Amino acid sequence: MPRSTNPVLPGSHPDPSILRVGDDYYLATSTFEWYPGVRVHHSRDLVRWQAIGGILDETRLLDLTGCPDSGGVWAPNLTYADGLFHLVYSNISTYAGGFTDGPNHLVTAPTIEGPWSEPVLLHARGFDASLFHDGDESWLINLVHDWRPGYGGSAGLEATRYDRAERRLVGTPQRIQLPPKAGWIEGPNLYRRGDWYYLITADGGTSWEHQVTVARSRTLTGPYERDPDSPLLTAKHRPDWPLQKAGHGSLVPAGDGEWWLAYLVARPIGVHGPCILGRETALARVEWTDDGWPVVAGGLPPLTVPPASEPTAAPAGEPAAAPAAERPTAAWPVVTEVDDFDSTRLGPQWSTLRRLPDPNWLSLTERPSHLRIRGGRSPQSLVGPSLVARRVTEPKATFEAVVDFQPTAFQQLAGLTAYYNTRNWHFVYLTADDDGARVLRVATRDQGRLTVHAETVAAAGPEPVRLRLRFDDAELTCWYATETEWQRIGPMLDATVVSDEHVVEFDVDQIRSLGFTGAFAGLWVWDLNGHGHPADFDRAAYTVDNVSADDRQAGAH
Repeated sequence: MPRSTNPVLPGSHPDPSILRVGDDYYLATSTFEWYPGVRVHHSRDLVRWQAIGGILDETRLLDLTGCPDSGGVWAPNLTYADGLFHLVYSNISTYAGGFTDGPNHLVTAPTIEGPWSEPVLLHARGFDASLFHDGDESWLINLVHDWRPGYGGSAGLEATRYDRAERRLVGTPQRIQLPPKAGWIEGPNLYRRGDWYYLITADGGTSWEHQVTVARSRTLTGPYERDPDSPLLTAKHRPDWPLQKAGHGSLVPAGDGEWWLAYLVARPIGVHGPCILGRETALARVEWTDDGWPVVAGGLPPLTVPPASEPTAAPAGEPAAAPAAERPTAAWPVVTEVDDFDSTRLGPQWSTLRRLPDPNWLSLTERPSHLRIRGGRSPQSLVGPSLVARRVTEPKATFEAVVDFQPTAFQQLAGLTAYYNTRNWHFVYLTADDDGARVLRVATRDQGRLTVHAETVAAAGPEPVRLRLRFDDAELTCWYATETEWQRIGPMLDATVVSDEHVVEFDVDQIRSLGFTGAFAGLWVWDLNGHGHPADFDRAAYTVDNVSADDRQAGAH
């Protein structure tokens, strides 16, 4: 049987919500300011994962216009009841200055592919909302955000009845009685096993102190008692461990009484170094003690993941068979991926920034076997960017593409970017000089400071140009192809500019910008004249270096 390494979904796949329906496992992860919202993967053995795509792929389901960096979709929750998939998600439009505006919505669908219902607004009192089905009853569990100075930002957790037939919350929210000195906890997921309700939470923030904690109660709203051997999982006492920041977990029952925990991890460069790849999804097998507490062996995120047992009879309250069509279980290729843009729609590896791939700015049919991107607004704008990108999944990787672009002014640029957010990116691009000649340059934005690096290469003639980005741990280099070989352009760049740690900014003691997304590699086009001057891209290739297919059988694309 195949055996995977953790993380099973490398690159930016945080806040995993795992679900079993019949023989099928589904993992939903946060997508923040990127479309399609809520990325979903499918597996039959918890080792080989295949990207299905994103659920929120229509404006009626999710509008990211003006979404702040690392805002948008936080911590989606995927459940199943009454023959329907239920997805709870927030759309965070503000998190700075002590306030969080994040309405929570619910959509349902008969299959994971949809069609998804019109969103139901649940409330906006807090984030990390999850739905718990307990027989005929359902409850929404969430953190209550507290904006008042001196209150620490959180008023604890609450539970509110959700009427599945009426598709609305009913009754008064009930405060969950947490264990003494629980502190700030978030990411709540509730489960029932026998006579006990188990509350799985994220504790210690989202960085090096992150952990998965567990408490239980005989009643849904508590009082809850903390596992005396808690936390269930953390790496906070092992800064040398390859997988750090372990937290934000969700449980799933498997065959033969097995249980599994999906959670996020990060792979820093060095001890507590920068995490360029962002927060990734990992798995751990869960055992149960004789006195009814879940345990992960060693309490550390394991480095490998054995396959789950073959599914047996579904647990009580779960469906006996998957409602979706048969799907292959083979992993998508992860070591080398080439897109010649022969399809009429973007593949599931691609995401678009803040706007859907609308024909007004993106086309796969105007020029066959090419992706045409019409230039968008400046990189500072939260409206109208023209960026198509994919997650960077390993510390050593190469991203390249053929760029056919004929700029007419210095306001028009097209090329490849290593991108984190509006204030942190690298860009190798074609543009026009003041005399109209086509040239190749490299630019960097580092915490808002913009640098156009001195070296310029003439790109004579109208021929397409091959461009390349080369990630090598903390270093990034840019390349262009001549007729005979690749040539480097620009200086050695600091790849940590696109790491989670680097992008976080504060105004005195208030958050200015968070870093939740990890690095993306993408195809970027600007037209600051406002007329959408197009660039055509061909043969976009992503290659992971020094990782064999056997070493990573589970991947994200």
